[in-house]
Amino acid sequence: MTVTASPLRRREIIDALRVGAVPRRGLELFAQGLDRFEKAIDEELASVATGRGKFKAVRGDYGTGKTFFARWVGHRARERGFATAQVQISSETPLHRMETVYRRAVDGLETKEWASGAFRALIDRWLYTVEEDALRQSGVASDDAEAVAQAVGDLLEQRLAVVSATQPGFAAALRACHTARVRDDHAVAEGLIAWLMGQPNVAADIKRQAGVKGDLDHFGAAGFLRGLLEVLRQTSRQGLVLVLDEVETIQRVRADSREKSLNALRQLIDELHDDAFPGLYVVITGTPQFYEGPQGVKRLAPLAQRLHVEFGKDPRFDSSKAVQIRLQPFSQERLVDVGRRIRDLYPGENTARLTERISDAVLIGLAQAVTGQLGGQVGVAPRIYLKRLVDLLDKVDEHADFDPAQHADFKLQPNELSAEERAAAGIERSVDDIELDLSE
Repeated sequence: MTVTASPLRRREIIDALRVGAVPRRGLELFAQGLDRFEKAIDEELASVATGRGKFKAVRGDYGTGKTFFARWVGHRARERGFATAQVQISSETPLHRMETVYRRAVDGLETKEWASGAFRALIDRWLYTVEEDALRQSGVASDDAEAVAQAVGDLLEQRLAVVSATQPGFAAALRACHTARVRDDHAVAEGLIAWLMGQPNVAADIKRQAGVKGDLDHFGAAGFLRGLLEVLRQTSRQGLVLVLDEVETIQRVRADSREKSLNALRQLIDELHDDAFPGLYVVITGTPQFYEGPQGVKRLAPLAQRLHVEFGKDPRFDSSKAVQIRLQPFSQERLVDVGRRIRDLYPGENTARLTERISDAVLIGLAQAVTGQLGGQVGVAPRIYLKRLVDLLDKVDEHADFDPAQHADFKLQPNELSAEERAAAGIERSVDDIELDLSE
């Protein structure tokens, strides 16, 4: 395999795998088994780019690579001019609190140009474009601060007319933000940006500058999301891919919160179908239990109807275009193939020694040892397999006399395993692993 990644990107990938995490970027360099989804995902992204809304549900057991898949979709989207955001659903970020989901999404917003701080950068670019267009159209002198602010504000209102109809606060805050910048009042400008990002506790005197008050609520957040989509469109973005990861956590919250979350998901699907959020592609990931279990999707019949897909016995014939797709567990062959790609990506100083010492036989032996200690469950093995592989690569690169065939210890330790991995290995769970039933 020919690897063309930069040294920085290689280090980012290896650093993430070294601690057992999914890399944020560069997944396309070692993704394996996802090519079957490429055509359908690209077609759906193309549809969203025309102003449609789309929804995709991804299901898979632990170890099938749901988070990996979501980040892979994000990479393909950014390469096509989309902004992306990934939000992990949890008790701190419940699905039925749209204001919290929106805040997390904006905090983690990414584009091809900006891996962090993308929201502020996009607002800066949008305001600059509006100012340039306003000066050109109105003939106002650029040194007349008040006249510039008025001309920009008028054009801003025109360009956010659709948003203002449902959430006037978004356009008002943008206008006041520009006015504050023209007056070099950076504290007010930054405070209003924070408010647009859904941040709580913005000072009341700052919000008064825009004629807004209070913190963002669930219904206001939907309007802000619509405003963000319009800003993205007017800065030449194709749209937004929003990933809601680990939605199965809905099953473990209180009954009232669970019902609200399921209904919020049903409502979001309907609004996307009705193009209430033009240019938004929502991807959710969850376990089969979430889609089929008694505390998940099936608790809300309308939601179950919208997400139902009849999966056949042979996954080869699954449709990648379906609203719900399923990921398959790793095979040992796929595991070893990913190992080869990581070996080739490793940014070592002794490439020849790495290739010689971390041979295919070592990769196969490591895969067999890890999966064997995990009860033969290959699907649970990828995280710990790649973590152990990077450890071997580190040692071979640093020590000329280290030979994995002689010196490596492939025995897994309980403290390096997740709860799912310990369960597969038959290791007793600790008190910290016990989930409390808060359903009643």
